[in-house]
Amino acid sequence: MSDNQKQARTLEGRVISNKMDKTVTVLIERQVQHGLLGKIVRRSTKLHAQDDLGANEGDLVRIAECRPLSKTKHHRVVEIVVRAAV
Repeated sequence: MSDNQKQARTLEGRVISNKMDKTVTVLIERQVQHGLLGKIVRRSTKLHAQDDLGANEGDLVRIAECRPLSKTKHHRVVEIVVRAAV
């Protein structure tokens, strides 16, 4: 890796919508500890990603940060980890 190249941050999540043209909505789920109670709580984030691989709803995908592609789209689908059962 050269000096002016940064490692893109990658995340894994489930595709919940592919109704847009070349864009998918990915749900990222994580577990965090509640600040006061200490209980493990599930938190989620929805991100839009550029999809050139043809991911379908239910697929588990890996997405990477990139330059802003539109107002809400700042990630690209790097690979489809697991295809959804049809």
